Amino acid sequence: MNIILGSASKSRKRVMERAGWKFTIITADIDEKAIRFDDPKDLVMALASAKADAILPKIKEKAFLITADQVVVCNNEIREKPIDEKQAREYLRSYADYPAEAVNGIAIVNTETKERMVKLEISKIKFKQIPETIIDQLISKGDIFSQAGSFSAEDPLLIPYIDYIEGTLDSVEGLPIELIEDLINKMNK
Repeated sequence: MNIILGSASKSRKRVMERAGWKFTIITADIDEKAIRFDDPKDLVMALASAKADAILPKIKEKAFLITADQVVVCNNEIREKPIDEKQAREYLRSYADYPAEAVNGIAIVNTETKERMVKLEISKIKFKQIPETIIDQLISKGDIFSQAGSFSAEDPLLIPYIDYIEGTLDSVEGLPIELIEDLINKMNK
């Protein structure tokens, strides 16, 4: 069956391409800020499901629709995309003090059978102290403003400052491929 990625995220697209998947992209047009939960796990699961609900009416073919949402949790604070440069700086400065958790909600829908699975995956990432010159470069590049928690673990500027990752890089980047493959295999049975 065809694979549809319900995301405009460059990181998620990169993860899918690296895994060798053929897919098309359809984006969800939802107001993510209208969906709020205090628990980051509930938040990402609700957002991944809402994205699937918004995209499903646009699909006329048999396919697996994959939608996702991610927040970063650091020192018990939910971090989405930074709202401004000040917040991005605060986020990036804090990661040497506290590990960050990448909390992912993944929804997969078989458009033929309407079967849906929604799962959660959490990975941790700990950074060394990120120098102010690197933070300045990240801010001027601008990519961090479209990334939960203000970072991509694949950014060449940040790679030297990663202390460790517990989990997979794909999960930290917002699309845990192993989990998705497992869910699709279960739906195919």
